[in-house]
Amino acid sequence: MPRNKCLRYIDNHPGCTFYKPAGIPMHKLAEVIIHLDEYEAIRLADHEGLYQEDAAKRMNISRQTFGRIIESAHKKIADALINGKAIKIEGGNIEIIS
Repeated sequence: MPRNKCLRYIDNHPGCTFYKPAGIPMHKLAEVIIHLDEYEAIRLADHEGLYQEDAAKRMNISRQTFGRIIESAHKKIADALINGKAIKIEGGNIEIIS
């Protein structure tokens, strides 16, 4: 039986939670869901430029867990960009700390 996931801390909820390719009606698009912890990992590592160890501490998780989260987020974003899918940001086992 897998153990329960610990809460992942995020600084705030994103202002925009949906992105889609221009010029394609929503009903024709597949969606990729990025969880809020994946969004936060992208924000900390790619936008703020933190090392994984420092970003993991801010999210209250191990460096290994952070690595898995950011790898999953990168794959989802790449899938959306390459295959013309919409990106929806929602859910996850998080706590907002701001």
